[in-house]
Amino acid sequence: MNMTDPIADMLTRIRNGIQARMETVDVAPYSRVKAEIARILKAEGYIENYAVEGEGIEKKIVVTLKYSHGQSVISGIKRISKPGLRVYAKGDEVPKVLNGLGTAIISTSNGMMTDRDARKQHIGGEVVAYIW
Repeated sequence: MNMTDPIADMLTRIRNGIQARMETVDVAPYSRVKAEIARILKAEGYIENYAVEGEGIEKKIVVTLKYSHGQSVISGIKRISKPGLRVYAKGDEVPKVLNGLGTAIISTSNGMMTDRDARKQHIGGEVVAYIW
């Protein structure tokens, strides 16, 4: 099966795992973009951990979800820029999610970063997703 939007698939797997109260979610197949998104989610405290398992075509990312007092740390996760409609932001127009309470993941020329980092460095790019 040919997947048109693997990033949206990753975010949906995480969202479904949270609703089902799962401890871990497998995201396959592996890609560097998905690994970078997982790295940002861990750095921002939205997930407990992530690990890359397997080799070659069997390579996947195992995401350990994070819960606090029985509630998920992630209350919402949304794909913004889609294959059919790309969304870009200039360096001085990088969006804030819930007035700074959430995080936007931005794909820039310097790699994937959060909206706060992009604003500090005055770099724009493609707005990949919002997490809150």
